[in-house]
Amino acid sequence: MSKVLVIGAGGVGSVAVHKMAQLPDIFSDITLASRTVAKCDAIAASVKERFGVTVHTAQVDADDVAATTALIRQIEPKLVVNLALPYQDLHIMDACLAAGVNYMDTANYEPRDEAHFEYSWQWAYQERFRQAGLMALLGSGFDPGVTSVFATYLKKHYLDRIDTLDILDCNGGDHGQHFATNFNPEINIREVTAVARHWENGAWVESPPLSTKQAFDFEAVGPKNMYLMYHEELESLAKHLPEIKRIRFWMTFGDAYLKHLEVLQNVGMTRIDPVLYNGVEIIPLQFLKAVLPEPASLGSTTTGKTNIGDIATGIAKDGSAKTFYIYNICDHEDAYAETGNQAVSYTTGVPAMIGAAMMLTGTWAGSGVFNMEQMDPDPYMDMLNRHGLPWQVKELDGPLGF
Repeated sequence: MSKVLVIGAGGVGSVAVHKMAQLPDIFSDITLASRTVAKCDAIAASVKERFGVTVHTAQVDADDVAATTALIRQIEPKLVVNLALPYQDLHIMDACLAAGVNYMDTANYEPRDEAHFEYSWQWAYQERFRQAGLMALLGSGFDPGVTSVFATYLKKHYLDRIDTLDILDCNGGDHGQHFATNFNPEINIREVTAVARHWENGAWVESPPLSTKQAFDFEAVGPKNMYLMYHEELESLAKHLPEIKRIRFWMTFGDAYLKHLEVLQNVGMTRIDPVLYNGVEIIPLQFLKAVLPEPASLGSTTTGKTNIGDIATGIAKDGSAKTFYIYNICDHEDAYAETGNQAVSYTTGVPAMIGAAMMLTGTWAGSGVFNMEQMDPDPYMDMLNRHGLPWQVKELDGPLGF
């Protein structure tokens, strides 16, 4: 039984806390903190109504290391689960070091003023966490997170060597809006409009954003266009599974989403540099975030399913060349019925809870900074099956034809 402090009261934080509340033997005392405590209070009220569990709430500005440190010392949790903005990762890691508490997140750090995604900033904390005898677990969402665990599970049980790995992220949901994003619009649009990169033969290969498209028929969703993108787990997979010759990440987008995004880019609304308006500096993308629907509000109107998984080709345990597809299908309406959130939040919030459970129970332990593919996949995969994200493995006739 352990105290946990969750920072971040968006859709992912909501799902994570709803799931934690269902496992009181592991999460005996939960505090949810955010800059806006009213959001925390609303989530706590939902948890109380659904499960009869009390979630404590607190106000904190996670950009303020001293204030965050003080809150951690006041609550004395065994683990801080960072589900805030990725800009705040380093501040929260600093606070955890100052307070002597373990750390976990779901997305890598990125600077506010540059759409730049890499683990170097957080990997630089390795020695500080190791010397403090603390553990920092990075990227326990779905992608990154489950997608890396899928890869190591295939490596452990199906393939002696992985030669190529493709991560496929399909959201087949319909939220009924002309244009909206299923998670933080600012983070989503920065990610989608970034230069695409994939790992091949020991080097990064770059291509213009959304310039490489393939069609794929996703189970329970149907045929969708998916686009080559950069995603942070490519970097950690390339580091920790160096045998893989090629690693790619694909995400589906509808034509209407892409057209709206193109127009917004063309008129400058996706810029992240300051613009002077009426004597006040504003960031166009942050203004756009303010006028778009709040992702957490989309749960009640979203229908359809997500399908996210890995396709790995390599040398199987019997010495033959084989291709395996491991994936999860999640229903938006089922996710909303259980937690009041749509499946994109659910598929990140559930893995966040599971990563926290791995650390709190000592199933995953160590001193230093760790990525998901460094850990034993089996207990994590078992909890996915038992807590709302069941997965399946299929052998394909051969590798992808593209």
